[in-house]
Amino acid sequence: MPATTAPATPALTLAVVGTGPRGLAVLERLAVRLTEEAARARRAGRRPAAVTLRAIDSHEVGAGRIWRTDQSGWYTMNTVAGQVTMYSGGPDGGPARPGAGPSLGEWLAAHARPGERVPGPDDYAPRAVYGRYLRSVHRSIAAHLPPHARLVDHSARVDALVPLPAGGYRLTLDRPPYTLRADAVLLATGHPHKEPGDPERALLEFARSHPGVRYLPGDSAADLEPELGESAVPPGAPIAVRGLGLSFYDVLLTLTVGRGGRFVRAPDGALRYEPGGREPRILAGSRGGLPIPARGRNEKSPAHRHRALFLTPSALAAARARRAAATGGDRRLDFAEDVLPPLLKELEHVYWTAHVRARSGPRRAARFAVRHAAALREGRDTSALLARERLDGVPALDPAALARPFAGEDFTGPGDFRDRVLRALDQDLAEAALGNVGGPLKAALDVLRDIRSTIREAVDHGGLLPRSHRDAFAHGFLPLNSLLSAGPPAERVEQLRALIRQGLVEIVGPETVFRADEESGRFTVSSPRVPGSARTAAVLVDARIPSPELRRDTAPLTRSLLAQGLIREFVTVSPDGERHPTGGLDVTEGPGRVLNARGEPVAGLYALGIPTEHTRWFTQVGGGRPGAPTRFHQDADAVAAAMLADRPAPAPVPAPVPAPVPVPVPALVAPPHPATEEAPR
Repeated sequence: MPATTAPATPALTLAVVGTGPRGLAVLERLAVRLTEEAARARRAGRRPAAVTLRAIDSHEVGAGRIWRTDQSGWYTMNTVAGQVTMYSGGPDGGPARPGAGPSLGEWLAAHARPGERVPGPDDYAPRAVYGRYLRSVHRSIAAHLPPHARLVDHSARVDALVPLPAGGYRLTLDRPPYTLRADAVLLATGHPHKEPGDPERALLEFARSHPGVRYLPGDSAADLEPELGESAVPPGAPIAVRGLGLSFYDVLLTLTVGRGGRFVRAPDGALRYEPGGREPRILAGSRGGLPIPARGRNEKSPAHRHRALFLTPSALAAARARRAAATGGDRRLDFAEDVLPPLLKELEHVYWTAHVRARSGPRRAARFAVRHAAALREGRDTSALLARERLDGVPALDPAALARPFAGEDFTGPGDFRDRVLRALDQDLAEAALGNVGGPLKAALDVLRDIRSTIREAVDHGGLLPRSHRDAFAHGFLPLNSLLSAGPPAERVEQLRALIRQGLVEIVGPETVFRADEESGRFTVSSPRVPGSARTAAVLVDARIPSPELRRDTAPLTRSLLAQGLIREFVTVSPDGERHPTGGLDVTEGPGRVLNARGEPVAGLYALGIPTEHTRWFTQVGGGRPGAPTRFHQDADAVAAAMLADRPAPAPVPAPVPAPVPVPVPALVAPPHPATEEAPR
């Protein structure tokens, strides 16, 4: 056997399945690391091994499904343009490239199309425009890869992924080239389509058995749009809409602006709606009966960071230590006891400090903040402090009451509830106009967004006791948090108010009941708190985005991976041994390696983003924030580093056989100097 020298590093192929923001962020960090690798190799006088990046998406490579560029312009983001970036570093004067590129707001300022209204840094861009930005990031990745790397796009759905005996994976696609091989694979597949549960199946069966009746399960409104056309929902016909969250506003505009109507601002600033004449009548409701409130007018720069005083990493560490001491080692937290109280102190402190700032200016507010924070830390009554600032008559902050403003109220009829809803919308718009710094209410609620990373530290990867996770966190905190912190731009609430006044939209009432009614052969919508609220409709649309649930995911890829035992659901276990399936895809901490059915990390297989929801929290974030290394980019970089480390085992290279010593002859041409020879590329 011939002697061997140092093994040659083999080529590497990495596949990213799903190229929405999460997949794109990993490609961006891969490009940064590959560029750094090329520089190191150059300094060492060697050539790095070839790397192929395969970007695979069933909808639009570089934008994904939710942000695809062909959707209607009325679907907007709910984060202002200046606070979103896909680049892991800001502009540096050079071309936009991985590691140094513009935020969405900066990109929009330079890339507006002729006649296009350009959202400012504190405005909300259409999702299709964000998709264009994502596509530009994708192009910058392809254009700035080092010579030893290339990016290959595949517009296809991955239906199966099978480990190969020699390492790596074979991917089966639904379109040519039908099969690919990769050494490592990232699953960043985004929002799933789910099998209907028992309640949804009953509604679907009812619709199938009654001519002219249709039930549309929850999905992105852009995907539902073809099902909401005039042939399905004729002009003037009632349509029932379940859910009053962000997707409700999307459905609302599809059925109004999408039918030829328009919103017009009067000289006095009031917004009114001019019907196109083809709108249906919209009957909407939810458990709480309150349309999701608006976000406050943005007053925060991209560099703004909330400085937590109570819910801090050190506070969580201390709480875990107390839990471990009390239980003999179980460090898991109780959300209601260990997390929620300091979180509410954060909100309370910002709320009262903003009130003092609005009344007495920033210097007095700073002095108040020191005294108020100390009182909260020490558990002292703060009423005397508030009275000194003439705030004793101001209502205290009560997030639960804000989320359920109609709790305990009964109404005389639909007109009474309509007036109550309009008053609530008026009040919300007034609060939103004060801003998310100057307005005490919206400033406090914005803390729920600012402090998400610390909440993740508490809850991710089974950080909570299972029953606490289910009851206090998932069933208690999450609905409240979504309602109070994830709202739309104020303009959307203005538009809803105009449509209610126009008579095109009716919010049915609190505790809305949606029922399949055999007697009428239609769906009925009613509120037990509003006499005379019952209405019927032939079409019911669920305007709630389904929560990921691994075993109900209809994707062929997910089903194939489950059948092979390559993935598993994240299950937590209570101290008494009770198992709690979460619905999330189980992954390791750090780079998100997928765990198989036996709980072992699977070599070269990663998952990031929405598939891992419930194992981690709030994975639907669609970008980083300029000016700081956010968790979004940190996650992407951890995956990129791990994928690049998953190289196949180097193949031994036989040592060269020594050449015979040549007989010296006069040289006719001087041999080239080794340093001047150019290596082939």
